[in-house]
Amino acid sequence: MSRLLLLAACAFGLAFYNLVSGGDAPTPELEAVVRWQATLPRLVVAPLAGAALGLSGAILQRVLRNPLAEPATLGIAPGAQLALGLAALHAPGLPPQPVAFVGGAAAAALLLGLTWRRGLEPVAVALAGMMLGLTLSAASAALVLANGEYLFSLLIWGGGSLVQQGWGAVRALAVALALGGCGAALLLRPLALFGLGDDGARGLGLAVGAIRLAALGIAVALATATIAEVGVIAFVGLAAPAIAGLAGARGARARLLAAPPVGALLLSLADGLIQAAAGDAGERIPAGVATALLGGPLLLWLLPRLRLFEWPSLAAAPPVAPRAPRPDLRLASFALLLAAVAAAALLIGRTPAGWGVALGGAWEALAPWRWPRLTVAAASGAMLGVSGAILQRLTANPLAGPEILGVGAGAGLGLAALLFAVAAPGLGAQLAASALGAVAALALVLALARRAGFGPDRLLLGGVAVAAFGGAAVSAGIAAGGRRSLDLLRWLSGATDAATPAQAHLALGGAVLAVALAPLLAPGLRLLPLGDAAAAGLGLAVARWRAASVLAAGALAAAAALFVGPLSFVGLVAPHLARLSGLSDPLRHAWGAALAGAALLAASDWLARTLAFPYQLPLGLFAALIGGAYLVWLLARGR
Repeated sequence: MSRLLLLAACAFGLAFYNLVSGGDAPTPELEAVVRWQATLPRLVVAPLAGAALGLSGAILQRVLRNPLAEPATLGIAPGAQLALGLAALHAPGLPPQPVAFVGGAAAAALLLGLTWRRGLEPVAVALAGMMLGLTLSAASAALVLANGEYLFSLLIWGGGSLVQQGWGAVRALAVALALGGCGAALLLRPLALFGLGDDGARGLGLAVGAIRLAALGIAVALATATIAEVGVIAFVGLAAPAIAGLAGARGARARLLAAPPVGALLLSLADGLIQAAAGDAGERIPAGVATALLGGPLLLWLLPRLRLFEWPSLAAAPPVAPRAPRPDLRLASFALLLAAVAAAALLIGRTPAGWGVALGGAWEALAPWRWPRLTVAAASGAMLGVSGAILQRLTANPLAGPEILGVGAGAGLGLAALLFAVAAPGLGAQLAASALGAVAALALVLALARRAGFGPDRLLLGGVAVAAFGGAAVSAGIAAGGRRSLDLLRWLSGATDAATPAQAHLALGGAVLAVALAPLLAPGLRLLPLGDAAAAGLGLAVARWRAASVLAAGALAAAAALFVGPLSFVGLVAPHLARLSGLSDPLRHAWGAALAGAALLAASDWLARTLAFPYQLPLGLFAALIGGAYLVWLLARGR
């Protein structure tokens, strides 16, 4: 309790400091207007939004029996953001709160549909929410970039902006919090019974299904009302109940009562630190960025202390499909598929007159534009495929991949640091900085996993925490403005329309290196999934092979992310496709993943170039939509 009092004192002290030091208007009259219409509403809206998110997170964690549940991790916040973007584009007259509620409720319904067959297992819910959230976030980013003249400001606002220009948001959040608090008070006793499990609560006469839906409705309404007014603010709904529990709030009633004030203090403190530390630049730094910078390390700290049970389908070695009778023939099939996709991408396209095949003079005119981007896409897909195959065998986890374990976010963090430190870094320096950040992120996740004894599922959740931290740092760089922000935004989207021959040659060299590394790493990848003791007993130098595998996977993923962005899911999907085709041997599995990844990204680049002609969709985001949908479908089937 003393720590909570200290937290409250810090929050109120920062609020008072920002209030008395914020007057820099040229006249006293204008200064009074700024204080009344901007400064004071911001001081009030921060604790209201934090309290609403804290209560929403506490309800979600209780009703799903999942200490990692909160609006951002379950896909509710990305669903609401996507709905608001679509409404701003097609129906700008609609009120924001109902639109956000529809989007968040649809995401929650989809999440329940994906995990209901597994009995809402905690890790199943967390992983399904992670996949769903990443896919919906990619759709929102693609929508913003395709309609930048209308929705570009939505990108910064979506990061959580507490800047106010009146008291409208305060009134809306106060009403939502009052109604949500009354609803939660009516459900206090039923929610306390959820700790007994569904069967125990049902045996005491509780209508489990109806109470669960009612509680989820209240939690979604609180979260989406906050999103509609101030944007997406992550991790407050996760941190507030956790801190309340650490402060002594053990039971359901105590935690539901303590989470809102703790959430209010957390968001007020984060916003006060932004304003006090960044000064005028603090107006451009989204509050959601600050909470993610704090929440990522908090999640890493919480994981070893959470009472989770491993998802049985992931706790063992990844399932192996029946071995193909002719694996080399399967590899040849992947190679033929890649050749067919490459030929289509080079020759077939759209013009103002419709679809056409570039031959003769048309081919000579279009080839300098098409072959570099096709080479960059295919080579990046090959590198991601090999990186994903290494990670899945290294961790014995079929859902491990560079996108999920935070490797792409680490690459972005290294790139952002370089861009802000050097005025005009070359391509080699960018590649080195990205590789350093990616390897550091992957090494951190694996080191924490080994030290804390994470199972396969907690390893993924640790990757989510690292990805959130790195993504927040990149978002802060984008919010800072200037040329570097545009470079980071372009990298984040994975655009390849400006690929150059030099980039194509560099990417092709990385793909050749990835294919050449596979035979060197195959002996270790064949034995490491058996466990350290078994692998060492068979004569493997475990530490050396693991370090080499981590370095190779991180460097390949970083090189690919430099060209196609941090989020494509190819590093997850390509090894799956190779394994399902019967390529179970480590060497052929890696080569099959390389060919499948190259074909996937080459096809994605072609479709991104032609589907929305004359506009071009970013390759990384387009591939993320396809790969994310595939992974959500796998989860729905219980694979």
